[in-house]
Amino acid sequence: MLYSILIVAQVIISIALITLVLLQQGKGADAGAAFGSGASSTVFGSRGSANFLSRSTAILAALFFFNSLGMAYMISNQPTAQSVVDQALIQESQDVQAEPIKQDIPVSDIPADDVPVEEQPATTPADVPE
Repeated sequence: MLYSILIVAQVIISIALITLVLLQQGKGADAGAAFGSGASSTVFGSRGSANFLSRSTAILAALFFFNSLGMAYMISNQPTAQSVVDQALIQESQDVQAEPIKQDIPVSDIPADDVPVEEQPATTPADVPE
């Protein structure tokens, strides 16, 4: 249950991290403002979005990192499954040690009328197709 919650959180954090990285301006974007690209009238003001987006990206990156470590720790502490060969050897050793079940039913107690008899069809040369 906890692992499923961590996976959902990981997906949400990764989508938010991708979005924040794509929203950020590159280092060379300041030169475009000098030629009238209008970068000074952005949503985040004339100062730009460097502080807000940079800090948000750093926080999300740290959350992503610690969430990944937590999931790796949970997976590494699960009981390890044995290989197929080990399971076959264990099963074989258990089969050898198991004793067959003996049922003490005297044959004389079974009436002869209850024993089914299988009838064999008679084959003659006339019955064989040519």
